[in-house]
Amino acid sequence: MNYEVTATRKRPRTFDSLVGQEFVVASLRNSLKSGRIAHAYLFSGPRGVGKTSAARILARALNCPNGPDAEGCDDYPGSEEIARGTAIDVIEIDGASNTSVNDVRQIKDEVLFAPTTSRYKIYIIDEVHMLSNSAFNALLKTIEEPPPYIIFIFATTEIHKVPATIRSRCQQFTFRLIPVDDVKRMLAAVAGEMAVQADDDALFWIAKESTGSLRDAYTLFDQVVSFSDGHITLEKLRDKLGLVGLEYLNSIADAIAAGDGHAIVELTEEVLFRGVSVEQFTIDLAEYFRSILFIQKGIHKESILGYSPDRFSGKMLKTLTDTQVEHALELCLSLYRAIRYSMNQRFDLELV
Repeated sequence: MNYEVTATRKRPRTFDSLVGQEFVVASLRNSLKSGRIAHAYLFSGPRGVGKTSAARILARALNCPNGPDAEGCDDYPGSEEIARGTAIDVIEIDGASNTSVNDVRQIKDEVLFAPTTSRYKIYIIDEVHMLSNSAFNALLKTIEEPPPYIIFIFATTEIHKVPATIRSRCQQFTFRLIPVDDVKRMLAAVAGEMAVQADDDALFWIAKESTGSLRDAYTLFDQVVSFSDGHITLEKLRDKLGLVGLEYLNSIADAIAAGDGHAIVELTEEVLFRGVSVEQFTIDLAEYFRSILFIQKGIHKESILGYSPDRFSGKMLKTLTDTQVEHALELCLSLYRAIRYSMNQRFDLELV
């Protein structure tokens, strides 16, 4: 059996399996239950949060043999083809590679023909913001007054690039970033299915690193599984992916609080010797100072800090004021911008 990546294997197939998009799911279900089917939908939001999956689920629900089904209807002939994006009456188009007015004119010609086997002929246009202005203009009349069997579902990561004339003709749904706790829960479930042991800290790091994109989290998880030997730990992540690690950051923070420049230089040398890039070191250091600043401001939520507050340097929290930590954070941010054009990144890091 061919290997299937987790992001594809775990792609949502029903409304219930769309993680973190409760408002969108409730709105689409209510629309299906009431029979108020729009002729054009516009899904916007960050990458990897379920826009294309939601479009396919909606397409299956609309073409359910017993009428539009608010539960997603996943067991009729043709539903599998829709889920895979190969159905004859559900046409998926990549807006990034079909940008010209001629591509849109072809769609305008095709919509004159009724669906072959389904109730609706549905066009799912991904990355719709990549269409040219001429292509958008050519679409206007078709979107506004399509044949009764035609439905358009647009998806975009950059809603501001979609002309207002298009947006005003669509029902708009905004997809949000998926909370870290939800991503971590999904990763834990996948680890269980794959019989992979995963430490809580390691899963939390993967979830946090995905920045709200479940697809990115699954992709990173697959990479980690490949070198984890059946047990994912934060230590393995640190060594294989070139991360600084909390213990080193705490040691550096203690040295900063003590004003021990010699220890700071030695610790920096150890981190860089382990293969951590100056850029990654700067990012991790900035995130650490951000968490310290939040703790000083009374923010102790683990999903924001990345770890429980008691795992950060108590010496730095007691010694430095929030103004000093803010200054340290500003230095890290300035360093991150500067090292891209630096003659020697390490020199800049040591100077900071």
